[in-house]
Amino acid sequence: VGLVENGSALTHLFFGRTGGPDGTVEEETPLLLKASEQLGEYFAGLRKDFEIPLAPFGTGFQRLVWSAMREIPYGGTISYGEVAEAIGHDRSFRAVGQASNRNPIAIIIPCHRVVGRGGELTGYGGGLEIKEYLLRLEQDVLCGRVRSCPED
Repeated sequence: VGLVENGSALTHLFFGRTGGPDGTVEEETPLLLKASEQLGEYFAGLRKDFEIPLAPFGTGFQRLVWSAMREIPYGGTISYGEVAEAIGHDRSFRAVGQASNRNPIAIIIPCHRVVGRGGELTGYGGGLEIKEYLLRLEQDVLCGRVRSCPED
């Protein structure tokens, strides 16, 4: 997982060794270290909410969708249509899907919690295997099946 910030907020989370915006400089910053620590806690089953300033770049509609996604409870899922209804665009489920696909801060903006109308898993930028893994991780945490990491 790669992380990018703009000096005051996280702007991107991407999968793989490359994927940041052009001109990205590789360095550790306090914000990136905090984001990395919180992601580690999330994957260890110790964190359900992130406390990192975010600045995703997108259209007004995309930012509205991403904001609605941040309201989806940990371990829960809702459909693209339900997101469209929540933001007052009842028939825009396809546009919600496109906004989800363009989410620049996956996991922290939990687009993996948005599923098809019948609950089926649909596209995910990191691949359906990762989407399924993230959903299973959250369910396992809620059901007490994930052990926390030992204290250092």
